[in-house]
Amino acid sequence: MGFAQVLSGQGLFSRAMRGSVVTAGAYAVSQALRLASNLILARLLYPEAFGIMALVSVALVGLAMFSDLGLGPAISQSPRGDDPDFLNTAWTLNALRGAALWLMTCALALPMARLYQAPDLAWLLPAAGITLLISGFNPTRIDTANRHLLLGRVTALDLASQVIGTTAMIALSLSLRSVWALVLGAIAGSLAKLVLTWIFLPGQTNRPRWEPAAARSLIHFGKWIFLSTACGFLLSQGDKAIFGAWLTLPELGVYNIGWFLASFPVLLAGSVISRIMIPLYRDFPPAANAANFRRMRRLRFGATGLTICLLAVLGLIGVPLVHLLYDQRYAGSGAIIVAMACVQMPGVIGMTYDQSALAAGDSRNYFLVIALKAVIQTLSFLVGMSLGGLFGALAAQGAALCVMHLPIIWLARRHHAWDGLHDLVFFAMAALLCGVVLWHNQGVLPL
Repeated sequence: MGFAQVLSGQGLFSRAMRGSVVTAGAYAVSQALRLASNLILARLLYPEAFGIMALVSVALVGLAMFSDLGLGPAISQSPRGDDPDFLNTAWTLNALRGAALWLMTCALALPMARLYQAPDLAWLLPAAGITLLISGFNPTRIDTANRHLLLGRVTALDLASQVIGTTAMIALSLSLRSVWALVLGAIAGSLAKLVLTWIFLPGQTNRPRWEPAAARSLIHFGKWIFLSTACGFLLSQGDKAIFGAWLTLPELGVYNIGWFLASFPVLLAGSVISRIMIPLYRDFPPAANAANFRRMRRLRFGATGLTICLLAVLGLIGVPLVHLLYDQRYAGSGAIIVAMACVQMPGVIGMTYDQSALAAGDSRNYFLVIALKAVIQTLSFLVGMSLGGLFGALAAQGAALCVMHLPIIWLARRHHAWDGLHDLVFFAMAALLCGVVLWHNQGVLPL
């Protein structure tokens, strides 16, 4: 069957492929919007503003991840994922969580302001925390659409809310010339998503409901997701949390610009994989037959190969890209892009495996792997930073990602999802491309 036939089919795999195309396209548009706004804001504001917002982001993402009950994955994999009582109980849990998170941002504001010696955090963090309160009321129709891989309208509404938030940020920056413009714009974007998804997504309207059986099911599945995402905070935000204590705010702002550009391929792949892999593993388990294994292998080869190639391209053009897009204050971001492009390649190779555990309801072993990865990466950052500064920490992260692939293999083998040929091909490819990128950028990195 040709690719065009796969895209036009009505089965789950065809919907997954269409969803991948839609999600990837939307993510590219989303990042283009973020880049355009980033370029404008970089000229209207100052590096310290991006450093402060990096710390705000660490707090918000940390709170969200340390309280994640895995409601989206639970709805995707549960036999009751279309049951109104189940969905309303999940919505009620999420609304209560959102309110609790906002109160926690208020409690953390002053301690963080003192820890990072950034007095503005005392007011910025509670204001930014309103976005967590708002998102707690997002409808479960978003999760239902993801469950059935009907992603077109969800994606369109996400983009529309981002456009509204970005426009608000730029307009407020022109007026205020302050970091407050970024916070208020984020609140506007969150409100836009809430209103748009309630109005334009089809399905039953959520209302407060507490069904004990549904709550027990959600909490039983989510307890391991909660622990996993708590560890996931260290994986996704640990760098900024650690670097924030070592770098000045302008240096952290420069790092954040480089991170924003270098993270595009991995975040793009993660966005697609997180939406399609659980339903695919659920309905096409690789252990069931050879046809399922071949189908997943083709998908895995495509996702991994494309992501590693995009990272290599960024590594080759990172320095001139920063010189083209930003002024001299952000010149150091080019070297960050080069380093991160190489560092992230080993981590890409295992991205398509761990969802096999969640599809099988094995959130416990998923947590164990994520916890081990979080410990290894955090230790690598601390050791690397103390021995070699920022670039020492990034180099240590690359080594840690290679080591962390071993527990990922263990988890994938438990669910018959591991593909040794895939890993061999792409570790060799990553080593070759890293060598090319480093040779091309001789003198850029402090090697």
